[in-house]
Amino acid sequence: MGIVLVILAFALLLAGILGSVLPVLPGPPLSFIGLLIMQWSGYGGFSPAFLWVWAGIAAAVTVMDYFLPSLMAKWFGGSRAAAIGSFLGLLAGIFIFPPWGMLFGSFLGAFFGELIHSRTDGIKSLKVALGAFLAFIAGSGAKLIACSIMLYYAIKALF
Repeated sequence: MGIVLVILAFALLLAGILGSVLPVLPGPPLSFIGLLIMQWSGYGGFSPAFLWVWAGIAAAVTVMDYFLPSLMAKWFGGSRAAAIGSFLGLLAGIFIFPPWGMLFGSFLGAFFGELIHSRTDGIKSLKVALGAFLAFIAGSGAKLIACSIMLYYAIKALF
């Protein structure tokens, strides 16, 4: 039974890495559940403090990823329409041209959302779109780093 749990744990850890770049999967929570299952399998050997710290990191990175695009769009002078456009563009990009569509969709959605909302020149809209794009990169990067480190600790515990 322990081996089955280890296989399940690694499947979740790998799904977490995939979920770091695909918004349809919650990457860090999946990776953390993989760590928990690794612990329950008897092969983990993680301390309670270690698991609590990683629970906090997984929660913080996940929450940050939801709020960062709107914060960055606002920081770069954008409106709520730019944040919504960024999200809708990201979703459309997943289906139209995966995986690159996520990057370009988020950028274009923020650009057109701000352009339609503000009805100003394209320079401001371009600046806001750049902010949304940077937020997507930063959020995905933070999730990818956290999930990769959790996978590292699971591999280290196994061997």
